[in-house]
Amino acid sequence: MLPRCARIPHILMPQKGVDLSKWSVVACDQYTSEPAYWEAVEALVGSAPSTLRLTLPEIYLESPDCQARIDAIHQTMRQYISGGLLTALPAGVVLLARDTGGACPRCGLMLAFDLEDYEYTPGSSSPIRPTEKTVVERIPPRLKVREGAAIELPHIMLLIDDPSRSIIEPLYQNRTAFQPLYDVELMQDGGHLTGWLIPEGEQTDALLSALDRLADPVVFAEKYGLTDAYPVLPYAVGDGNHSMATAKAYWDQLKPTLSAAERANHPARFVLAEVVNIQDESIQIEGIHRVLFQVDAIDLLASAAAFFQSKGARAEVLETVPRQLPEGAQEFPFRAGTRTGCLVVQNSPWALPVATLQAFLDDYAANHAQMRMDYIHGLDVLDKLSGQVGCMGFALPDPAKEDLFRGVILDGVLPRKTFSMGESREKRFYMEAKAISPDLLA
Repeated sequence: MLPRCARIPHILMPQKGVDLSKWSVVACDQYTSEPAYWEAVEALVGSAPSTLRLTLPEIYLESPDCQARIDAIHQTMRQYISGGLLTALPAGVVLLARDTGGACPRCGLMLAFDLEDYEYTPGSSSPIRPTEKTVVERIPPRLKVREGAAIELPHIMLLIDDPSRSIIEPLYQNRTAFQPLYDVELMQDGGHLTGWLIPEGEQTDALLSALDRLADPVVFAEKYGLTDAYPVLPYAVGDGNHSMATAKAYWDQLKPTLSAAERANHPARFVLAEVVNIQDESIQIEGIHRVLFQVDAIDLLASAAAFFQSKGARAEVLETVPRQLPEGAQEFPFRAGTRTGCLVVQNSPWALPVATLQAFLDDYAANHAQMRMDYIHGLDVLDKLSGQVGCMGFALPDPAKEDLFRGVILDGVLPRKTFSMGESREKRFYMEAKAISPDLLA
Protein backbone atom coordinates (compact mmCIF):
# COMPACT_ATOMS: atom_id res chain seq x y z
CA MET A 1 0.00 0.00 0.00
CA LEU A 2 1.26 3.45 -0.90
CA PRO A 3 1.65 6.26 1.63
CA ARG A 4 -1.55 8.22 2.19
CA CYS A 5 -1.92 10.97 -0.45
CA ALA A 6 -4.95 12.75 1.01
CA ARG A 7 -5.03 14.87 4.15
CA ILE A 8 -7.76 16.58 6.16
CA PRO A 9 -7.38 20.32 5.45
CA HIS A 10 -7.94 23.46 7.48
CA ILE A 11 -10.11 25.37 5.02
CA LEU A 12 -10.53 29.14 4.95
CA MET A 13 -13.98 30.55 4.20
CA PRO A 14 -15.35 34.10 4.06
CA GLN A 15 -17.05 35.35 7.20
CA LYS A 16 -20.83 35.43 7.52
CA GLY A 17 -22.43 38.29 5.66
CA VAL A 18 -20.21 38.09 2.56
CA ASP A 19 -22.30 37.80 -0.59
CA LEU A 20 -21.17 34.41 -1.89
CA SER A 21 -22.77 34.98 -5.30
CA LYS A 22 -20.14 37.71 -5.78
CA TRP A 23 -17.42 35.91 -3.86
CA SER A 24 -17.37 32.84 -6.09
CA VAL A 25 -16.07 33.17 -9.68
CA VAL A 26 -15.20 30.61 -12.33
CA ALA A 27 -11.72 29.07 -12.71
CA CYS A 28 -9.15 31.53 -14.08
CA ASP A 29 -8.32 29.36 -17.11
CA GLN A 30 -11.80 29.68 -18.62
CA TYR A 31 -13.11 32.21 -21.18
CA THR A 32 -9.54 33.11 -22.14
CA SER A 33 -10.67 34.50 -25.50
CA GLU A 34 -13.78 36.26 -24.20
CA PRO A 35 -12.95 39.58 -22.52
CA ALA A 36 -16.66 40.42 -22.39
CA TYR A 37 -17.18 37.57 -19.90
CA TRP A 38 -14.61 38.93 -17.47
CA GLU A 39 -15.82 42.51 -17.96
CA ALA A 40 -19.28 41.30 -16.94
CA VAL A 41 -17.80 39.59 -13.86
CA GLU A 42 -16.05 42.83 -12.91
CA ALA A 43 -19.35 44.68 -13.16
CA LEU A 44 -21.19 42.06 -11.09
CA VAL A 45 -18.55 42.00 -8.34
CA GLY A 46 -17.96 45.72 -8.08
CA SER A 47 -16.22 46.50 -4.78
CA ALA A 48 -17.57 43.43 -2.96
CA PRO A 49 -15.17 40.83 -1.49
CA SER A 50 -14.50 38.27 -4.18
CA THR A 51 -12.16 35.54 -5.32
CA LEU A 52 -11.85 37.68 -8.46
CA ARG A 53 -9.44 39.77 -6.37
CA LEU A 54 -7.47 36.69 -5.27
CA THR A 55 -6.90 35.02 -8.65
CA LEU A 56 -5.61 36.13 -12.04
CA PRO A 57 -7.92 35.40 -14.98
CA GLU A 58 -5.56 34.02 -17.59
CA ILE A 59 -6.93 36.35 -20.22
CA TYR A 60 -4.71 38.96 -18.50
CA LEU A 61 -1.50 36.88 -18.40
CA GLU A 62 -0.02 38.78 -21.33
CA SER A 63 -1.46 42.20 -20.49
CA PRO A 64 0.94 45.11 -19.76
CA ASP A 65 -0.43 45.46 -16.21
CA CYS A 66 -0.07 41.76 -15.36
CA GLN A 67 2.54 42.32 -12.62
CA ALA A 68 0.45 45.09 -11.07
CA ARG A 69 -2.50 42.71 -10.97
CA ILE A 70 -0.36 40.06 -9.25
CA ASP A 71 0.88 42.57 -6.67
CA ALA A 72 -2.72 43.59 -5.97
CA ILE A 73 -3.69 39.93 -5.50
CA HIS A 74 -0.99 39.41 -2.87
CA GLN A 75 -1.99 42.60 -1.07
CA THR A 76 -5.69 41.70 -1.09
CA MET A 77 -4.95 38.24 0.32
CA ARG A 78 -3.29 39.80 3.34
CA GLN A 79 -6.06 42.36 3.73
CA TYR A 80 -8.76 39.69 3.72
CA ILE A 81 -6.86 37.73 6.36
CA SER A 82 -5.78 40.57 8.64
CA GLY A 83 -9.25 42.09 8.47
CA GLY A 84 -10.90 38.82 9.47
CA LEU A 85 -12.80 38.45 6.20
CA LEU A 86 -11.28 34.99 5.70
CA THR A 87 -11.46 32.70 8.72
CA ALA A 88 -10.37 29.10 9.31
CA LEU A 89 -12.94 26.34 9.69
CA PRO A 90 -12.30 23.46 12.09
CA ALA A 91 -10.24 20.73 10.42
CA GLY A 92 -12.56 18.83 8.13
CA VAL A 93 -13.67 17.92 4.63
CA VAL A 94 -16.12 19.92 2.57
CA LEU A 95 -18.76 17.86 0.77
CA LEU A 96 -20.17 19.80 -2.16
CA ALA A 97 -22.81 19.46 -4.82
CA ARG A 98 -22.74 21.41 -8.09
CA ASP A 99 -25.98 21.61 -10.06
CA THR A 100 -25.68 22.95 -13.60
CA GLY A 101 -29.08 21.84 -14.83
CA GLY A 102 -28.29 18.23 -15.73
CA ALA A 103 -30.03 15.08 -14.53
CA CYS A 104 -28.25 15.25 -11.16
CA PRO A 105 -25.67 17.39 -9.34
CA ARG A 106 -21.96 16.62 -9.41
CA CYS A 107 -20.73 15.59 -5.98
CA GLY A 108 -17.23 16.28 -4.73
CA LEU A 109 -15.00 16.43 -1.67
CA MET A 110 -12.49 19.16 -0.85
CA LEU A 111 -9.32 17.54 0.49
CA ALA A 112 -5.63 18.42 0.71
CA PHE A 113 -3.08 16.34 -1.23
CA ASP A 114 0.62 15.82 -0.71
CA LEU A 115 2.55 17.25 -3.65
CA GLU A 116 5.28 14.69 -2.95
CA ASP A 117 2.81 12.14 -4.36
CA TYR A 118 2.28 14.04 -7.62
CA GLU A 119 4.53 14.19 -10.67
CA TYR A 120 3.74 15.47 -14.15
CA THR A 121 6.84 14.41 -16.08
CA PRO A 122 6.35 11.74 -18.79
CA GLY A 123 6.84 8.21 -17.48
CA SER A 124 5.92 9.15 -13.93
CA SER A 125 4.79 6.35 -11.61
CA SER A 126 3.46 8.64 -8.87
CA PRO A 127 0.01 7.88 -7.37
CA ILE A 128 -1.30 11.27 -8.58
CA ARG A 129 -0.73 11.82 -12.29
CA PRO A 130 -2.12 14.10 -15.00
CA THR A 131 -4.43 12.66 -17.60
CA GLU A 132 -2.94 14.87 -20.31
CA LYS A 133 0.51 16.22 -21.10
CA THR A 134 1.68 19.16 -19.00
CA VAL A 135 2.97 22.10 -21.04
CA VAL A 136 5.89 23.19 -18.85
CA GLU A 137 6.07 26.57 -20.60
CA ARG A 138 2.73 27.42 -19.02
CA ILE A 139 4.10 27.11 -15.47
CA PRO A 140 6.43 30.16 -15.05
CA PRO A 141 3.80 32.91 -15.55
CA ARG A 142 1.47 31.12 -13.15
CA LEU A 143 4.29 30.64 -10.67
CA LYS A 144 4.57 34.43 -10.35
CA VAL A 145 1.08 34.48 -8.85
CA ARG A 146 1.91 31.77 -6.31
CA GLU A 147 5.23 33.30 -5.26
CA GLY A 148 4.42 35.77 -2.52
CA ALA A 149 0.88 34.44 -2.10
CA ALA A 150 -0.37 33.76 1.43
CA ILE A 151 -3.23 31.46 0.39
CA GLU A 152 -4.30 29.30 -2.54
CA LEU A 153 -7.64 28.96 -4.28
CA PRO A 154 -6.94 26.14 -6.72
CA HIS A 155 -9.41 24.93 -9.34
CA ILE A 156 -7.96 21.40 -9.38
CA MET A 157 -10.28 18.44 -9.87
CA LEU A 158 -8.86 15.01 -9.04
CA LEU A 159 -10.70 12.00 -10.43
CA ILE A 160 -11.10 8.67 -8.69
CA ASP A 161 -12.55 5.57 -10.36
CA ASP A 162 -15.11 4.10 -7.96
CA PRO A 163 -17.61 2.06 -10.02
CA SER A 164 -19.47 0.90 -6.90
CA ARG A 165 -19.93 4.54 -5.83
CA SER A 166 -19.07 3.64 -2.28
CA ILE A 167 -16.90 6.61 -1.24
CA ILE A 168 -18.42 10.01 -2.09
CA GLU A 169 -22.00 9.09 -2.85
CA PRO A 170 -22.95 7.69 0.62
CA LEU A 171 -21.73 10.94 2.20
CA TYR A 172 -23.97 12.92 -0.13
CA GLN A 173 -26.93 10.69 0.72
CA ASN A 174 -26.28 11.51 4.38
CA ARG A 175 -25.66 15.25 3.75
CA THR A 176 -28.40 16.48 6.11
CA ALA A 177 -26.33 15.15 9.02
CA PHE A 178 -23.53 17.66 8.27
CA GLN A 179 -23.17 21.37 8.96
CA PRO A 180 -24.34 23.50 6.00
CA LEU A 181 -21.60 25.85 4.78
CA TYR A 182 -23.02 27.53 1.70
CA ASP A 183 -26.00 27.40 -0.63
CA VAL A 184 -25.54 29.82 -3.49
CA GLU A 185 -26.59 30.55 -7.04
CA LEU A 186 -23.44 31.14 -9.08
CA MET A 187 -23.01 34.06 -11.46
CA GLN A 188 -23.01 33.98 -15.24
CA ASP A 189 -25.16 30.84 -15.63
CA GLY A 190 -22.76 28.84 -13.42
CA GLY A 191 -25.53 26.86 -11.73
CA HIS A 192 -26.00 26.22 -8.02
CA LEU A 193 -23.40 25.25 -5.41
CA THR A 194 -24.10 23.72 -2.01
CA GLY A 195 -21.55 22.67 0.60
CA TRP A 196 -21.42 20.93 3.98
CA LEU A 197 -18.59 20.54 6.51
CA ILE A 198 -17.68 17.03 7.67
CA PRO A 199 -15.51 17.63 10.76
CA GLU A 200 -12.41 15.55 11.33
CA GLY A 201 -13.37 12.38 13.16
CA GLU A 202 -14.70 8.88 12.57
CA GLN A 203 -16.31 9.68 9.22
CA THR A 204 -13.22 11.35 7.79
CA ASP A 205 -11.09 8.47 9.10
CA ALA A 206 -13.36 6.05 7.23
CA LEU A 207 -13.19 8.25 4.14
CA LEU A 208 -9.38 8.27 4.09
CA SER A 209 -9.30 4.50 4.57
CA ALA A 210 -11.69 4.04 1.64
CA LEU A 211 -9.51 6.27 -0.54
CA ASP A 212 -6.44 4.29 0.55
CA ARG A 213 -8.04 1.10 -0.78
CA LEU A 214 -7.97 2.58 -4.30
CA ALA A 215 -4.19 2.17 -4.10
CA ASP A 216 -4.29 -1.48 -3.07
CA PRO A 217 -2.30 -3.27 -5.82
CA VAL A 218 -4.61 -6.31 -5.86
CA VAL A 219 -7.79 -4.21 -6.09
CA PHE A 220 -6.14 -2.02 -8.72
CA ALA A 221 -5.05 -4.95 -10.93
CA GLU A 222 -8.46 -6.62 -10.74
CA LYS A 223 -10.32 -3.41 -11.61
CA TYR A 224 -8.40 -2.89 -14.85
CA GLY A 225 -7.71 -6.51 -15.76
CA LEU A 226 -3.95 -6.08 -15.49
CA THR A 227 -1.73 -9.15 -15.67
CA ASP A 228 1.56 -7.22 -15.62
CA ALA A 229 2.73 -5.01 -12.78
CA TYR A 230 1.87 -1.32 -13.29
CA PRO A 231 2.25 1.55 -10.81
CA VAL A 232 -1.08 2.09 -9.09
CA LEU A 233 -3.08 5.17 -10.06
CA PRO A 234 -5.67 6.10 -7.41
CA TYR A 235 -5.93 9.75 -8.56
CA ALA A 236 -5.88 11.30 -12.03
CA VAL A 237 -5.93 15.06 -12.58
CA GLY A 238 -9.05 15.79 -14.60
CA ASP A 239 -9.01 19.61 -14.52
CA GLY A 240 -6.52 22.22 -13.33
CA ASN A 241 -3.37 20.24 -14.05
CA HIS A 242 -1.34 23.39 -14.70
CA SER A 243 -2.58 24.80 -11.40
CA MET A 244 -1.34 21.65 -9.67
CA ALA A 245 1.92 21.67 -11.64
CA THR A 246 2.48 25.26 -10.54
CA ALA A 247 1.89 24.30 -6.90
CA LYS A 248 4.41 21.48 -7.35
CA ALA A 249 6.97 23.83 -8.94
CA TYR A 250 6.57 26.28 -6.05
CA TRP A 251 6.99 23.50 -3.47
CA ASP A 252 10.10 22.18 -5.24
CA GLN A 253 11.50 25.70 -5.24
CA LEU A 254 10.73 26.21 -1.53
CA LYS A 255 11.77 22.78 -0.25
CA PRO A 256 15.59 23.27 -0.30
CA THR A 257 15.24 26.33 1.96
CA LEU A 258 13.53 24.33 4.73
CA SER A 259 14.73 22.01 7.45
CA ALA A 260 13.55 18.37 7.46
CA ALA A 261 11.08 19.19 10.24
CA GLU A 262 9.71 22.18 8.33
CA ARG A 263 9.35 20.18 5.12
CA ALA A 264 7.24 17.51 6.84
CA ASN A 265 4.24 19.76 7.51
CA HIS A 266 4.77 22.97 5.57
CA PRO A 267 1.36 24.13 4.24
CA ALA A 268 2.75 24.71 0.73
CA ARG A 269 3.49 20.97 0.52
CA PHE A 270 -0.25 20.26 0.41
CA VAL A 271 -2.61 21.47 -2.29
CA LEU A 272 -6.37 21.82 -2.02
CA ALA A 273 -8.39 19.93 -4.63
CA GLU A 274 -11.90 18.69 -5.32
CA VAL A 275 -12.14 14.90 -5.56
CA VAL A 276 -14.81 13.61 -7.95
CA ASN A 277 -15.78 10.08 -8.90
CA ILE A 278 -15.43 9.70 -12.66
CA GLN A 279 -18.39 7.31 -12.41
CA ASP A 280 -20.62 10.13 -11.09
CA GLU A 281 -23.76 10.15 -13.26
CA SER A 282 -23.43 13.90 -13.86
CA ILE A 283 -20.04 13.60 -15.54
CA GLN A 284 -20.29 13.30 -19.30
CA ILE A 285 -17.05 12.39 -21.07
CA GLU A 286 -16.97 13.61 -24.65
CA GLY A 287 -14.41 12.93 -27.32
CA ILE A 288 -12.70 15.84 -29.06
CA HIS A 289 -12.44 15.52 -32.83
CA ARG A 290 -9.51 16.48 -35.07
CA VAL A 291 -9.70 18.71 -38.12
CA LEU A 292 -6.72 19.32 -40.42
CA PHE A 293 -6.20 22.31 -42.68
CA GLN A 294 -3.98 22.57 -45.78
CA VAL A 295 -3.67 18.82 -46.10
CA ASP A 296 -3.68 16.33 -48.99
CA ALA A 297 -5.98 13.52 -47.87
CA ILE A 298 -4.57 10.96 -50.32
CA ASP A 299 -1.02 11.56 -49.10
CA LEU A 300 -2.08 11.54 -45.44
CA LEU A 301 -3.90 8.21 -45.70
CA ALA A 302 -0.98 6.62 -47.55
CA SER A 303 1.35 7.92 -44.84
CA ALA A 304 -0.95 6.44 -42.18
CA ALA A 305 -0.56 2.98 -43.69
CA ALA A 306 3.24 3.28 -43.65
CA PHE A 307 3.32 4.73 -40.13
CA PHE A 308 1.20 2.01 -38.56
CA GLN A 309 3.06 -0.73 -40.42
CA SER A 310 6.27 0.60 -38.83
CA LYS A 311 4.60 0.23 -35.41
CA GLY A 312 3.58 -3.39 -35.99
CA ALA A 313 -0.03 -2.41 -36.73
CA ARG A 314 -2.12 -2.50 -39.90
CA ALA A 315 -4.14 0.40 -41.34
CA GLU A 316 -6.85 0.04 -43.96
CA VAL A 317 -8.92 2.73 -45.67
CA LEU A 318 -12.59 1.85 -46.26
CA GLU A 319 -15.10 3.89 -48.22
CA THR A 320 -17.80 3.39 -45.56
CA VAL A 321 -17.85 2.92 -41.80
CA PRO A 322 -17.95 -0.86 -41.20
CA ARG A 323 -20.91 -2.35 -39.36
CA GLN A 324 -18.63 -4.67 -37.45
CA LEU A 325 -14.94 -4.39 -36.66
CA PRO A 326 -12.41 -7.16 -36.10
CA GLU A 327 -11.82 -7.69 -32.40
CA GLY A 328 -9.55 -5.00 -30.96
CA ALA A 329 -9.62 -2.85 -34.11
CA GLN A 330 -10.04 0.92 -33.89
CA GLU A 331 -12.02 2.99 -36.40
CA PHE A 332 -11.69 6.63 -37.42
CA PRO A 333 -14.47 7.91 -39.69
CA PHE A 334 -13.22 10.81 -41.82
CA ARG A 335 -14.34 13.44 -44.28
CA ALA A 336 -12.07 15.28 -46.71
CA GLY A 337 -14.03 17.69 -48.88
CA THR A 338 -16.61 15.56 -50.72
CA ARG A 339 -14.91 12.28 -49.81
CA THR A 340 -15.94 10.24 -46.79
CA GLY A 341 -14.60 6.97 -45.44
CA CYS A 342 -13.07 5.24 -42.47
CA LEU A 343 -9.50 4.56 -41.39
CA VAL A 344 -9.35 1.22 -39.55
CA VAL A 345 -6.30 0.32 -37.47
CA GLN A 346 -5.69 -3.20 -36.18
CA ASN A 347 -3.16 -4.27 -33.51
CA SER A 348 -2.49 -0.71 -32.40
CA PRO A 349 0.21 -0.45 -29.72
CA TRP A 350 -1.88 2.27 -28.05
CA ALA A 351 -4.79 1.40 -25.75
CA LEU A 352 -7.05 4.34 -26.61
CA PRO A 353 -8.14 5.25 -30.15
CA VAL A 354 -7.27 8.91 -29.55
CA ALA A 355 -3.70 7.93 -28.67
CA THR A 356 -3.43 5.88 -31.86
CA LEU A 357 -4.64 8.69 -34.11
CA GLN A 358 -2.73 11.47 -32.34
CA ALA A 359 0.56 9.54 -32.51
CA PHE A 360 0.23 9.36 -36.28
CA LEU A 361 -0.97 12.97 -36.71
CA ASP A 362 1.93 14.30 -34.64
CA ASP A 363 4.38 12.29 -36.74
CA TYR A 364 2.76 13.51 -39.97
CA ALA A 365 2.68 17.15 -38.81
CA ALA A 366 6.41 17.04 -38.05
CA ASN A 367 7.05 16.50 -41.77
CA HIS A 368 4.30 18.74 -43.16
CA ALA A 369 4.82 22.20 -41.72
CA GLN A 370 2.03 23.74 -43.77
CA MET A 371 -0.62 21.57 -42.09
CA ARG A 372 -2.56 23.04 -39.18
CA MET A 373 -4.51 20.95 -36.68
CA ASP A 374 -7.47 22.04 -34.55
CA TYR A 375 -9.59 20.32 -31.91
CA ILE A 376 -13.34 20.38 -32.37
CA HIS A 377 -16.36 19.74 -30.14
CA GLY A 378 -19.45 18.51 -31.97
CA LEU A 379 -19.85 16.43 -35.11
CA ASP A 380 -21.83 19.15 -36.87
CA VAL A 381 -18.91 21.60 -36.62
CA LEU A 382 -16.45 18.87 -37.66
CA ASP A 383 -18.54 18.02 -40.74
CA LYS A 384 -18.81 21.67 -41.77
CA LEU A 385 -15.08 22.36 -41.48
CA SER A 386 -13.86 19.11 -43.04
CA GLY A 387 -16.14 19.63 -46.04
CA GLN A 388 -14.00 22.56 -47.15
CA VAL A 389 -11.37 22.19 -49.87
CA GLY A 390 -7.97 21.19 -48.47
CA CYS A 391 -9.43 20.14 -45.13
CA MET A 392 -9.89 16.75 -43.48
CA GLY A 393 -11.64 15.74 -40.29
CA PHE A 394 -11.48 12.63 -38.11
CA ALA A 395 -14.30 11.78 -35.72
CA LEU A 396 -13.27 10.27 -32.40
CA PRO A 397 -15.49 8.20 -30.12
CA ASP A 398 -16.47 9.31 -26.63
CA PRO A 399 -14.00 7.58 -24.30
CA ALA A 400 -15.46 5.10 -21.83
CA LYS A 401 -14.98 6.41 -18.30
CA GLU A 402 -12.94 3.40 -17.23
CA ASP A 403 -10.77 3.77 -20.33
CA LEU A 404 -9.44 7.14 -19.17
CA PHE A 405 -7.70 5.55 -16.21
CA ARG A 406 -6.72 2.50 -18.26
CA GLY A 407 -5.25 4.75 -20.95
CA VAL A 408 -3.06 6.64 -18.45
CA ILE A 409 -1.99 3.35 -16.84
CA LEU A 410 -1.06 1.62 -20.09
CA ASP A 411 0.00 4.50 -22.37
CA GLY A 412 1.20 7.12 -19.89
CA VAL A 413 -0.35 10.59 -20.06
CA LEU A 414 -3.05 10.84 -22.69
CA PRO A 415 -2.62 12.96 -25.82
CA ARG A 416 -3.65 16.59 -25.51
CA LYS A 417 -7.33 17.25 -26.07
CA THR A 418 -8.31 13.64 -25.41
CA PHE A 419 -11.63 14.39 -23.74
CA SER A 420 -13.86 17.13 -22.39
CA MET A 421 -15.71 17.16 -19.08
CA GLY A 422 -18.35 19.82 -19.55
CA GLU A 423 -18.56 23.38 -20.81
CA SER A 424 -16.73 26.39 -19.40
CA ARG A 425 -19.69 27.42 -17.25
CA GLU A 426 -19.61 23.98 -15.59
CA LYS A 427 -15.97 24.19 -14.51
CA ARG A 428 -14.99 24.73 -10.88
CA PHE A 429 -15.95 28.01 -9.24
CA TYR A 430 -13.62 29.23 -6.49
CA MET A 431 -15.06 29.07 -2.99
CA GLU A 432 -12.69 27.53 -0.42
CA ALA A 433 -9.13 28.68 0.29
CA LYS A 434 -6.15 27.21 2.17
CA ALA A 435 -3.05 28.75 3.68
CA ILE A 436 0.26 28.09 1.96
CA SER A 437 2.26 30.34 4.29
CA PRO A 438 3.09 29.00 7.77
CA ASP A 439 2.65 32.55 9.20
CA LEU A 440 -1.12 32.12 8.85
CA LEU A 441 -1.11 28.98 10.98
CA ALA A 442 0.49 30.63 14.01
